[in-house]
Amino acid sequence: MSLQTTAKLRYVSIPPRKMRLVANMVKGLPIEKALNILNFTPRIAAYHLAKTLKSAAANALSLEGTDQLRPEDLFVKNITVDSAPTAKRIRFQSMGRIYRYRKRFCHLTVVLEEKAEVHRERVQEEAKAKAAPKKAAVKKPKKVKDKKKKTEKKAASRKDKAGKTDTRAKKAATKKQKVI
Repeated sequence: MSLQTTAKLRYVSIPPRKMRLVANMVKGLPIEKALNILNFTPRIAAYHLAKTLKSAAANALSLEGTDQLRPEDLFVKNITVDSAPTAKRIRFQSMGRIYRYRKRFCHLTVVLEEKAEVHRERVQEEAKAKAAPKKAAVKKPKKVKDKKKKTEKKAASRKDKAGKTDTRAKKAATKKQKVI
């Protein structure tokens, strides 16, 4: 069975009808593409939907782990927008009248799922890893460094520091002699 995760956002102060208009745009899309669409949709419902999508993706990654699941493998399986309790409000009008209006709220549920073919590949890789016997790690022999070369270099640098043999001065003197 493939991985399914959900995220819910409750009591959003947007009518369910307006939220469904935006939700229908991203149903069935990969999560990256859905978030790109929502970022450029100029409706307040898009902000709330993007926020819930990110939460669902974070839920999936925390359940499976980032070594097992990549965010690119997730897609929006279903988005459900249900109506929440309606708040009744009144507006005062002329000649002592009162007009009633309803402030509608909604509940948002986002279901993400891993792509089926990616899930099958991952299950097959896990089965192969379990079935294959573990091989003992073969240690490679370390390279033996030539100690003579190191000691010669150290001795040469010590002589230069002590001033006993200054190779630079000798080279400069021979060049002057050749030029004259």
